[in-house]
Amino acid sequence: MIDVTLENFETEVVAASMQVPVLVDFWAPWCGPCKTLGPVLEKLEVEYAGRFTLAKIDSDQEQQLAAMFGIRSIPTCVLMMNGQPVDGFMGAQPESQLRAFLDKHVPSAEELQAEEQEEEALDALAEGDTEGALEKLQHAVATDPANDDARFDYVKLLLQLGREDDAKVAFAPVIAKAEVSRRLGALKAWMDALDFVASSAYGTGAGAEFDAKIAANKRDFETRFARARWLMAQQRWQEAMDELLEILMRDKAWNDDAARKAYVAVLEIIEPPKVKVADGQIPPEDPVVASYRRRLSSVVLS
Repeated sequence: MIDVTLENFETEVVAASMQVPVLVDFWAPWCGPCKTLGPVLEKLEVEYAGRFTLAKIDSDQEQQLAAMFGIRSIPTCVLMMNGQPVDGFMGAQPESQLRAFLDKHVPSAEELQAEEQEEEALDALAEGDTEGALEKLQHAVATDPANDDARFDYVKLLLQLGREDDAKVAFAPVIAKAEVSRRLGALKAWMDALDFVASSAYGTGAGAEFDAKIAANKRDFETRFARARWLMAQQRWQEAMDELLEILMRDKAWNDDAARKAYVAVLEIIEPPKVKVADGQIPPEDPVVASYRRRLSSVVLS
Protein backbone atom coordinates (compact mmCIF):
# COMPACT_ATOMS: atom_id res chain seq x y z
CA MET A 1 0.00 0.00 0.00
CA ILE A 2 1.23 3.49 -0.91
CA ASP A 3 0.03 6.84 0.40
CA VAL A 4 -0.15 9.11 -2.64
CA THR A 5 0.17 12.89 -2.75
CA LEU A 6 0.34 15.36 -5.59
CA GLU A 7 4.14 15.21 -5.38
CA ASN A 8 4.47 11.45 -5.93
CA PHE A 9 1.30 10.83 -7.99
CA GLU A 10 3.11 10.79 -11.35
CA THR A 11 5.67 8.25 -10.13
CA GLU A 12 3.60 6.03 -7.85
CA VAL A 13 0.40 5.93 -9.92
CA VAL A 14 0.87 6.94 -13.56
CA ALA A 15 4.35 5.53 -14.15
CA ALA A 16 3.82 2.53 -11.86
CA SER A 17 0.63 1.56 -13.70
CA MET A 18 2.69 1.01 -16.86
CA GLN A 19 4.14 -2.06 -15.13
CA VAL A 20 1.35 -3.31 -12.84
CA PRO A 21 -2.30 -2.24 -12.31
CA VAL A 22 -2.71 0.40 -9.61
CA LEU A 23 -5.99 0.63 -7.67
CA VAL A 24 -6.41 4.19 -6.37
CA ASP A 25 -8.59 4.43 -3.26
CA PHE A 26 -9.95 7.92 -2.54
CA TRP A 27 -10.87 8.08 1.14
CA ALA A 28 -11.03 10.42 4.16
CA PRO A 29 -10.48 9.85 7.92
CA TRP A 30 -14.08 10.76 8.79
CA CYS A 31 -15.65 8.41 6.21
CA GLY A 32 -17.32 5.36 7.79
CA PRO A 33 -17.57 3.22 4.63
CA CYS A 34 -13.87 4.00 3.92
CA LYS A 35 -12.96 2.38 7.23
CA THR A 36 -14.81 -0.75 6.11
CA LEU A 37 -13.41 -0.85 2.57
CA GLY A 38 -9.79 0.05 3.31
CA PRO A 39 -8.79 -3.02 5.36
CA VAL A 40 -10.38 -5.38 2.81
CA LEU A 41 -8.44 -3.76 -0.04
CA GLU A 42 -5.22 -4.00 1.98
CA LYS A 43 -5.90 -7.67 2.65
CA LEU A 44 -6.51 -8.34 -1.05
CA GLU A 45 -3.32 -6.53 -2.05
CA VAL A 46 -1.37 -8.95 0.15
CA GLU A 47 -3.26 -11.99 -1.17
CA TYR A 48 -2.81 -10.96 -4.81
CA ALA A 49 0.95 -10.84 -4.15
CA GLY A 50 2.06 -8.13 -6.55
CA ARG A 51 -0.65 -8.53 -9.16
CA PHE A 52 -1.88 -5.02 -8.33
CA THR A 53 -0.75 -2.10 -6.15
CA LEU A 54 -3.05 -0.26 -3.76
CA ALA A 55 -2.59 3.51 -3.70
CA LYS A 56 -4.53 5.50 -1.12
CA ILE A 57 -5.34 9.20 -1.55
CA ASP A 58 -6.77 11.27 1.31
CA SER A 59 -9.31 13.33 -0.64
CA ASP A 60 -9.39 16.03 2.05
CA GLN A 61 -5.63 16.52 1.96
CA GLU A 62 -5.27 16.04 -1.80
CA GLN A 63 -8.21 18.01 -3.15
CA GLN A 64 -6.43 18.77 -6.42
CA LEU A 65 -6.10 15.05 -7.19
CA ALA A 66 -9.69 14.42 -6.16
CA ALA A 67 -10.83 17.20 -8.48
CA MET A 68 -8.68 15.83 -11.30
CA PHE A 69 -10.54 12.50 -11.06
CA GLY A 70 -13.92 14.17 -10.57
CA ILE A 71 -14.48 12.53 -7.19
CA ARG A 72 -17.99 13.36 -5.92
CA SER A 73 -18.32 10.87 -3.09
CA ILE A 74 -16.07 8.59 -1.10
CA PRO A 75 -14.95 5.95 -1.02
CA THR A 76 -14.28 5.90 -4.76
CA CYS A 77 -11.76 3.53 -6.33
CA VAL A 78 -10.19 3.99 -9.77
CA LEU A 79 -8.11 1.31 -11.49
CA MET A 80 -5.16 2.65 -13.48
CA MET A 81 -3.47 0.61 -16.19
CA ASN A 82 -0.85 1.81 -18.68
CA GLY A 83 -1.13 5.31 -17.29
CA GLN A 84 -4.89 5.57 -17.84
CA PRO A 85 -8.04 4.97 -15.74
CA VAL A 86 -9.80 1.87 -17.05
CA ASP A 87 -12.51 1.12 -14.48
CA GLY A 88 -13.71 1.95 -10.99
CA PHE A 89 -16.48 1.81 -8.43
CA MET A 90 -18.01 3.90 -5.64
CA GLY A 91 -18.93 2.89 -2.11
CA ALA A 92 -17.88 0.02 0.10
CA GLN A 93 -18.17 -3.35 -1.67
CA PRO A 94 -18.24 -6.87 -0.25
CA GLU A 95 -15.03 -8.85 -0.66
CA SER A 96 -16.56 -11.15 -3.28
CA GLN A 97 -17.41 -8.21 -5.53
CA LEU A 98 -13.97 -6.71 -5.02
CA ARG A 99 -12.37 -9.98 -6.09
CA ALA A 100 -14.61 -10.13 -9.17
CA PHE A 101 -13.65 -6.55 -10.04
CA LEU A 102 -9.93 -7.25 -9.69
CA ASP A 103 -10.05 -10.58 -11.51
CA LYS A 104 -11.64 -8.85 -14.49
CA HIS A 105 -8.54 -6.71 -14.97
CA VAL A 106 -5.42 -7.89 -13.19
CA PRO A 107 -3.27 -10.72 -14.56
CA SER A 108 -3.71 -14.12 -12.97
CA ALA A 109 -0.96 -15.73 -10.96
CA GLU A 110 -0.51 -18.20 -13.82
CA GLU A 111 -0.08 -15.39 -16.34
CA LEU A 112 2.57 -13.69 -14.21
CA GLN A 113 4.40 -16.96 -13.66
CA ALA A 114 4.38 -17.70 -17.39
CA GLU A 115 5.68 -14.22 -18.20
CA GLU A 116 8.48 -14.67 -15.67
CA GLN A 117 9.39 -18.04 -17.14
CA GLU A 118 9.40 -16.56 -20.65
CA GLU A 119 11.77 -13.79 -19.56
CA GLU A 120 14.05 -16.34 -17.91
CA ALA A 121 13.98 -18.41 -21.10
CA LEU A 122 15.03 -15.45 -23.24
CA ASP A 123 17.84 -14.71 -20.78
CA ALA A 124 18.94 -18.33 -21.02
CA LEU A 125 18.93 -18.12 -24.82
CA ALA A 126 21.05 -14.98 -24.70
CA GLU A 127 23.55 -16.93 -22.61
CA GLY A 128 23.56 -19.86 -25.04
CA ASP A 129 21.59 -22.23 -22.79
CA THR A 130 19.24 -23.61 -25.44
CA GLU A 131 18.01 -26.59 -23.44
CA GLY A 132 17.34 -24.45 -20.39
CA ALA A 133 15.42 -21.96 -22.51
CA LEU A 134 13.38 -24.72 -24.11
CA GLU A 135 12.44 -26.17 -20.74
CA LYS A 136 11.37 -22.79 -19.35
CA LEU A 137 9.29 -21.98 -22.45
CA GLN A 138 7.60 -25.37 -22.25
CA HIS A 139 6.71 -24.65 -18.62
CA ALA A 140 5.46 -21.16 -19.54
CA VAL A 141 3.09 -22.56 -22.17
CA ALA A 142 1.88 -25.29 -19.81
CA THR A 143 1.31 -22.74 -17.03
CA ASP A 144 -0.57 -20.28 -19.21
CA PRO A 145 -1.78 -21.84 -22.49
CA ALA A 146 -3.24 -18.47 -23.55
CA ASN A 147 0.19 -16.81 -23.59
CA ASP A 148 0.73 -16.63 -27.35
CA ASP A 149 4.06 -14.83 -26.96
CA ALA A 150 5.52 -17.71 -24.95
CA ARG A 151 4.05 -20.20 -27.40
CA PHE A 152 5.56 -18.31 -30.34
CA ASP A 153 9.01 -18.41 -28.72
CA TYR A 154 8.59 -22.09 -27.83
CA VAL A 155 7.50 -23.21 -31.29
CA LYS A 156 10.14 -21.03 -32.94
CA LEU A 157 12.90 -22.58 -30.84
CA LEU A 158 11.66 -26.10 -31.57
CA LEU A 159 11.76 -25.34 -35.29
CA GLN A 160 15.23 -23.84 -35.01
CA LEU A 161 16.37 -27.06 -33.39
CA GLY A 162 14.82 -29.16 -36.16
CA ARG A 163 12.13 -30.66 -33.91
CA GLU A 164 9.35 -30.16 -36.44
CA ASP A 165 6.94 -32.77 -35.09
CA ASP A 166 7.15 -31.34 -31.56
CA ALA A 167 6.66 -27.86 -32.99
CA LYS A 168 3.49 -28.89 -34.81
CA VAL A 169 2.07 -30.45 -31.64
CA ALA A 170 2.81 -27.28 -29.67
CA PHE A 171 1.36 -25.10 -32.44
CA ALA A 172 -1.86 -27.09 -32.93
CA PRO A 173 -3.88 -25.32 -30.18
CA VAL A 174 -3.41 -21.92 -31.85
CA ILE A 175 -3.38 -22.86 -35.51
CA ALA A 176 -6.78 -21.22 -36.02
CA LYS A 177 -5.26 -17.90 -34.91
CA ALA A 178 -2.66 -17.97 -37.67
CA GLU A 179 -4.99 -16.10 -40.01
CA VAL A 180 -5.34 -13.13 -37.64
CA SER A 181 -2.00 -13.10 -35.79
CA ARG A 182 1.04 -12.00 -37.77
CA ARG A 183 3.47 -13.77 -35.42
CA LEU A 184 1.56 -17.05 -35.40
CA GLY A 185 1.01 -16.72 -39.13
CA ALA A 186 4.78 -16.43 -39.56
CA LEU A 187 5.30 -19.75 -37.78
CA LYS A 188 2.69 -21.38 -40.00
CA ALA A 189 4.44 -20.01 -43.10
CA TRP A 190 7.69 -21.57 -41.86
CA MET A 191 6.05 -24.93 -41.22
CA ASP A 192 4.29 -24.77 -44.58
CA ALA A 193 7.69 -24.22 -46.21
CA LEU A 194 9.07 -27.25 -44.38
CA ASP A 195 6.10 -29.35 -45.51
CA PHE A 196 6.49 -28.09 -49.08
CA VAL A 197 10.13 -29.13 -49.22
CA ALA A 198 9.43 -32.48 -47.54
CA SER A 199 6.67 -33.31 -50.04
CA SER A 200 8.55 -32.13 -53.14
CA ALA A 201 11.59 -33.41 -54.98
CA TYR A 202 13.71 -30.48 -53.81
CA GLY A 203 16.60 -31.80 -51.74
CA THR A 204 19.49 -29.89 -50.25
CA GLY A 205 21.21 -29.85 -53.64
CA ALA A 206 18.29 -28.30 -55.50
CA GLY A 207 19.98 -24.90 -55.74
CA ALA A 208 21.48 -25.58 -59.17
CA GLU A 209 18.10 -26.68 -60.52
CA PHE A 210 16.47 -23.46 -59.28
CA ASP A 211 19.29 -21.34 -60.69
CA ALA A 212 18.99 -22.94 -64.13
CA LYS A 213 15.24 -22.39 -64.32
CA ILE A 214 15.47 -18.78 -63.14
CA ALA A 215 18.34 -18.03 -65.54
CA ALA A 216 16.14 -19.25 -68.40
CA ASN A 217 13.19 -17.11 -67.28
CA LYS A 218 13.62 -14.38 -64.70
CA ARG A 219 9.83 -14.07 -64.45
CA ASP A 220 9.40 -17.70 -63.44
CA PHE A 221 7.81 -16.65 -60.17
CA GLU A 222 6.67 -20.14 -59.23
CA THR A 223 10.28 -21.32 -59.24
CA ARG A 224 11.48 -18.21 -57.42
CA PHE A 225 8.84 -18.70 -54.73
CA ALA A 226 9.70 -22.38 -54.44
CA ARG A 227 13.36 -21.43 -54.03
CA ALA A 228 12.43 -18.92 -51.31
CA ARG A 229 10.50 -21.60 -49.41
CA TRP A 230 13.39 -24.04 -49.88
CA LEU A 231 15.70 -21.43 -48.35
CA MET A 232 13.24 -20.81 -45.49
CA ALA A 233 13.23 -24.53 -44.71
CA GLN A 234 17.01 -24.32 -44.31
CA GLN A 235 16.73 -21.16 -42.17
CA ARG A 236 18.65 -19.18 -44.80
CA TRP A 237 16.50 -16.17 -44.06
CA GLN A 238 18.29 -13.34 -45.85
CA GLU A 239 18.66 -15.35 -49.04
CA ALA A 240 14.96 -16.19 -48.89
CA MET A 241 14.03 -12.51 -48.55
CA ASP A 242 16.36 -11.60 -51.41
CA GLU A 243 14.52 -14.07 -53.64
CA LEU A 244 11.13 -12.78 -52.54
CA LEU A 245 12.25 -9.24 -53.30
CA GLU A 246 13.08 -10.33 -56.86
CA ILE A 247 9.44 -11.34 -57.26
CA LEU A 248 8.13 -8.14 -55.67
CA MET A 249 10.29 -5.93 -57.88
CA ARG A 250 8.70 -7.53 -60.94
CA ASP A 251 5.13 -8.14 -59.74
CA LYS A 252 4.10 -6.81 -56.31
CA ALA A 253 0.72 -8.56 -56.28
CA TRP A 254 1.77 -11.92 -57.73
CA ASN A 255 -0.27 -14.89 -56.55
CA ASP A 256 -2.51 -12.95 -54.17
CA ASP A 257 0.41 -11.12 -52.53
CA ALA A 258 2.18 -14.40 -51.68
CA ALA A 259 5.72 -13.02 -51.92
CA ARG A 260 5.05 -10.04 -49.64
CA LYS A 261 3.26 -12.21 -47.08
CA ALA A 262 6.16 -14.66 -46.99
CA TYR A 263 8.67 -11.80 -46.71
CA VAL A 264 6.78 -10.30 -43.73
CA ALA A 265 6.65 -13.75 -42.14
CA VAL A 266 10.43 -14.06 -42.35
CA LEU A 267 10.83 -10.63 -40.75
CA GLU A 268 8.69 -11.78 -37.84
CA ILE A 269 10.73 -14.95 -37.46
CA ILE A 270 14.14 -13.27 -37.46
CA GLU A 271 13.09 -10.37 -35.21
CA PRO A 272 15.18 -10.84 -32.06
CA PRO A 273 13.63 -10.39 -28.60
CA LYS A 274 13.58 -6.77 -27.45
CA VAL A 275 16.42 -6.01 -25.09
CA LYS A 276 15.61 -4.48 -21.73
CA VAL A 277 16.13 -0.72 -21.57
CA ALA A 278 15.46 1.98 -19.02
CA ASP A 279 11.94 3.39 -18.80
CA GLY A 280 11.26 5.91 -21.55
CA GLN A 281 13.98 4.58 -23.84
CA ILE A 282 13.34 2.82 -27.14
CA PRO A 283 14.99 -0.60 -27.62
CA PRO A 284 17.57 -0.58 -30.42
CA GLU A 285 16.41 -2.05 -33.72
CA ASP A 286 18.18 -5.06 -35.18
CA PRO A 287 20.21 -3.78 -38.17
CA VAL A 288 19.37 -6.74 -40.43
CA VAL A 289 15.64 -6.51 -39.73
CA ALA A 290 15.71 -2.73 -40.16
CA SER A 291 17.54 -3.00 -43.47
CA TYR A 292 15.16 -5.56 -44.93
CA ARG A 293 12.12 -3.62 -43.71
CA ARG A 294 13.42 -0.56 -45.58
CA ARG A 295 14.02 -2.62 -48.70
CA LEU A 296 10.48 -3.97 -48.58
CA SER A 297 9.02 -0.49 -48.14
CA SER A 298 11.14 0.83 -51.01
CA VAL A 299 9.88 -1.88 -53.36
CA VAL A 300 6.24 -1.87 -52.29
CA LEU A 301 5.92 1.92 -52.34
CA SER A 302 7.79 2.47 -55.61
